[in-house]
Amino acid sequence: MAVSGAEVEKRLSVLATVLGARSAEVSRDVSRHILARVPQLRGDTAVLGLLRSSVSENVVTLLHILEHGVAVRNTEAPVAALEYARRLAQRDIAMSALVRAYRIGHLRFLRWCLDELDHECPDEEAFSGVNRRLLDVSFGYIDRISEQVVEAYQGERNLWLMSQAAARTGRVREILVGEQVDPELTESVLGYRLRQHHVGLVLWVPERSHGRAAMSRLDRLIGMLVAALDLCSGPLFVARDEALAWAWLPLGGRREVPWQLLADTAEDGDRSVRVCAGDVEYGIDGFRRTHRQALRARDMALAAAPGHRVTLYSRVAPVALMCQDIDELRAWVWSVLGELATDDDHCALLRETVQIFLATGCSYTATAHRQILHKNTVQYRISKAEEAMGQSVHERRTDLGVALLACQYLGPPVLRAETS
Repeated sequence: MAVSGAEVEKRLSVLATVLGARSAEVSRDVSRHILARVPQLRGDTAVLGLLRSSVSENVVTLLHILEHGVAVRNTEAPVAALEYARRLAQRDIAMSALVRAYRIGHLRFLRWCLDELDHECPDEEAFSGVNRRLLDVSFGYIDRISEQVVEAYQGERNLWLMSQAAARTGRVREILVGEQVDPELTESVLGYRLRQHHVGLVLWVPERSHGRAAMSRLDRLIGMLVAALDLCSGPLFVARDEALAWAWLPLGGRREVPWQLLADTAEDGDRSVRVCAGDVEYGIDGFRRTHRQALRARDMALAAAPGHRVTLYSRVAPVALMCQDIDELRAWVWSVLGELATDDDHCALLRETVQIFLATGCSYTATAHRQILHKNTVQYRISKAEEAMGQSVHERRTDLGVALLACQYLGPPVLRAETS
């Protein structure tokens, strides 16, 4: 016989009352389990004390809800839980660690409940009914509370970024304008080591967006890049306005970056954010140089139509350096490509084939393989491209490669309008 709703609530209340008498023991166990599984949360005594208080208040609150049938929708996050979230934000501990702590803590709490449920509900029907209700209520509680603590974390993170930005911006400006700086003092203020290899980034949200919302998205994307590239320390992040930021990724002794991984992570991380990256450079001079490269890449990205979400200076340096004068660049592209610089699908197809042809060392076979075409089709396209340019692809190969790169990344701003 199915157990009635009233009976389920009664048994759940008894279970919560029994565990309530052992709440301190439950809380200690949950805290230990979280720290064992989420090492990022192992901090000093003050932070550990806040974690334990947060866990304890959450355990007591949830047991109170289960015991008295309190509606989850009326529940607010415990004070200690909110304060703990804010403290993690101040200490630059990733939000993912906080969210994971709630998942892991919830699972550990449920195990205590299920062990007790074995004693309280030996019959299968009663166990099943109470278990379903336990899961519904506890998941509802965790969902509601985790939303509130994430909001507290992000709010504090935004304030923290803004407050830190003022001090950082002043120091960064001193470095970028070429002033003499004391490396040790500057590193202390920035919380970032200058005597290492860096990659400079410029990130922005093109759409008009609420300042804090945009800055939070840029900050999160930086965190994703740090994790994906497995960097040894934290980045330097400087907010420039409500939707623009500069950043430097710390590479330590590494001289190379997996550029495709960086690009893929940035592309997938937030599709509304645009990212430009400088090359790998070393030391204070390199700090300046990689930033200038990222700025040049951004100039190119802003000039492009529609542009790419991610622009890597290492791939577009010649074009980026020429972007200071789009009119002159356009004229040069036309002089190199002739009619092949026309903005239509046919010429775009020919330009792509020529670009791959040059990249493969002028191999018809390799180009056909890359484009999944017959070799004769590649030969035909190269012939038509040469006809449009009025010259062989083997002439001015360096110029041709740069001109094609400009067409690829800039699009219509350097192309001839299609004639009807």
